[in-house]
Amino acid sequence: MFLVEPGALADAAPGSTVVLDGVEGRHAGVVQRRGPGERVDVVDGVGVRVRATVDAVDGDRVRLGVLERVDEPAGDPALVLVQALAKGDRDELAIEAATEVGADAVVPWQAERSVVVWRGDRAAKSRARWVATVRAATKQARRAHLPDVAVAVDTAALAARVRGCVAAGGSALVLHEEADEPLAAVPLPDAGTGAEVLVVVGPEGGIGDRELALLVDAGARAVRLGPHVLRTSTAGPVALALLAQRLGRWA
Repeated sequence: MFLVEPGALADAAPGSTVVLDGVEGRHAGVVQRRGPGERVDVVDGVGVRVRATVDAVDGDRVRLGVLERVDEPAGDPALVLVQALAKGDRDELAIEAATEVGADAVVPWQAERSVVVWRGDRAAKSRARWVATVRAATKQARRAHLPDVAVAVDTAALAARVRGCVAAGGSALVLHEEADEPLAAVPLPDAGTGAEVLVVVGPEGGIGDRELALLVDAGARAVRLGPHVLRTSTAGPVALALLAQRLGRWA
């Protein structure tokens, strides 16, 4: 599958032509050596999927004939993973798997106990790595929607987002090993409301008591994922998978 920029497939329709060039054209024509007659999918990251055949290849420029266009709706309610920054690339492992599972957006969280710190140039470079990780996972999962990667937030900014989410009819769920309420039983927003479900995952050292209190005061619910304590790289994707099932995305 190939991922082009939003809007690039706006005029795509059966019988029309789509041209892959740049990075994706090179990947198709030079790296994968695609040839005339081969079937490929192309998506634009905002819901348009084109099924096509290769008509001609000229180096890193590949001309495709459109067979079918499918407009895939965005997830509603949206599943948003708020992932605390973690050492050893565990945060990147989390957002990679979450994207494959179906996250609609990811938010980097500079938690109090995060060993990794994003500041200055490092913040820009680290976020760029997250964007690249999410993009690659989107292609791996053959998704038509590319999850948004937000700018990193601290706990105060996260509490503000939680407050806004809940006020708009959404849910904010903080995964916590000492919570009594199970994730499987928590109420979720209705479909078609445009609401979000925020899933907040702490770093290796867990979420501090002060942070948890701030988020709960803002309207979040502390929930228990299951009987076992999972790594920060695992908890988010598992939670999103359970929520996706509850929301009928995997029906």
